Amino acid sequence: MMKKLCFAITTVVSSSLVVAQKTDSLPPHVYRWDTLTTVIEDSRVRKQILEGSTTSLAYFESHTSSLQPGKAPHPPHTHADQEELIIVKEGKVRVTINGVSDIMGPGSIAYAIPGEEHGIVNEGNEQATYYIFKYKSRLPINMARAKQNGGSFMINWDTVTVRKTDKGQRREFFNKPTSQLVKFEMHTTALNPGLDSHAPHTHKEEEIILIIKGNVTMHIDGKLFPAGPGDVVFLSSGISHALMNTGKEQCEYFAFQWRN
Repeated sequence: MMKKLCFAITTVVSSSLVVAQKTDSLPPHVYRWDTLTTVIEDSRVRKQILEGSTTSLAYFESHTSSLQPGKAPHPPHTHADQEELIIVKEGKVRVTINGVSDIMGPGSIAYAIPGEEHGIVNEGNEQATYYIFKYKSRLPINMARAKQNGGSFMINWDTVTVRKTDKGQRREFFNKPTSQLVKFEMHTTALNPGLDSHAPHTHKEEEIILIIKGNVTMHIDGKLFPAGPGDVVFLSSGISHALMNTGKEQCEYFAFQWRN
């Protein structure tokens, strides 16, 4: 059985994962950390993940930045018509949004609404790396809705309540409307070895899976894809999907869903 599974994964990876990173319509895809194009810039090392559009989003872009101590990728800036989500991968950074700053470590997140100045600096003594997700909805911006639901915010990993489940544990980060989206929900799941997250299922929401630790197999539209730490999975609206922990230890991953 294991030989058949390995053969299926190898076949799918070699034949079905040849997808351009920039496209007008992003398909479901596993973006492997070790295969991302690395660009060395003056202020950072950048890995491009994806860029294109989706059912809900007229524009969706994601990359990572790695900073040396004391460095910033660029001066603080604003986006007129985009929201931005930051997820810290490693190191310690200082995030400032609309004049409010916080020191954030691995697993911490920050979210900036359109029009609010934000910036990030490596506050630690070692390299810091973080993910950026920027997007613009296909629907008009609703700033009143964003501000009614808390506007920009920052959440430190250590402050999020851990809830035990029958398969491992879960952290709830947020679930609310934003300026761009009717629904935006984000959590992490820690899954015990040998278990599936759930049976393959579909939903209207689009979804990102970001693997924090462990080795998993993604079930996407009846096919199998391996994924590991640092990898990003995009799941389009209506696509059948599930995740299985195929490692020997507990795996953990971010999952965030959205629709407009």
